[in-house]
Amino acid sequence: MSIGVTTIGNLTVSRFIMGGNPFSGFSHQSTERDLEMKRYYTTERLTETLFQAQAAGINTLISRADHHVMRLLLEYWDAGGALQWIAQTCSELGPIANGVRNAINGGARACYIHGGQMDNRVANEQYDEIRDAIKMIHDAGMPAGVAAHNPRVFAWAEENLDADFYMCSYYNPASRDKDPSHVSGANEWFDDADREIMVQVIAQLSKPAIHYKVLAAGRNNPYDAFAFVARHLRPQDAVCVGVFTKDNTGMIEEDMRLLEAGLQAVKA
Repeated sequence: MSIGVTTIGNLTVSRFIMGGNPFSGFSHQSTERDLEMKRYYTTERLTETLFQAQAAGINTLISRADHHVMRLLLEYWDAGGALQWIAQTCSELGPIANGVRNAINGGARACYIHGGQMDNRVANEQYDEIRDAIKMIHDAGMPAGVAAHNPRVFAWAEENLDADFYMCSYYNPASRDKDPSHVSGANEWFDDADREIMVQVIAQLSKPAIHYKVLAAGRNNPYDAFAFVARHLRPQDAVCVGVFTKDNTGMIEEDMRLLEAGLQAVKA
């Protein structure tokens, strides 16, 4: 498929990136759906899904820098897997540096600060921890990024950080001002007005953006969602999409075809 690649720091990254939320049971739908994902995605099925993504032309996985993911990737790489890992720090690990340390020790090729942590730290003006984490990532020789659900985080980052890339959520489904963590089963909102604001922000960013939550955690029609992404994906940008192959064993290839069709329609 002719979706192409982009560059993030010193990495060549497929413009369609495999997302890891379903692998860790983060459905953003319900506690029942979270548990269904955890039970379905055994290590064997996770490894099969990563090889399926690799066969489809994807070269990058974005997933959490926790011990579950680190163990999975160790087995996948030992079996000959070639996907490179962009690690996301984890709010439950406490200080941001703990997630960065896991990323470094676990073989990540790049690392970014979790969106909930960024929303929370910027809201509470805890800037030093962010700067220290970016320096820690750079000192390890990796591209460093930040994620956010709240668009104002990127305005601050553009002025104050030397990040290499941004993870931009189309939706801002919950306030993280008091708690950076996602709570399973919590009431979340997915308002398309937030999506419109975020793509306007992305258009002005100086660094590559990885668009995520583009399907509103399974709430959006895939055809319409990928057509929207294609209209707003800059040449330097990529999109990150999680899949739940229990619902559709061909979901990876189907999503990639939809994005390809959207990109071709934009060129026409």
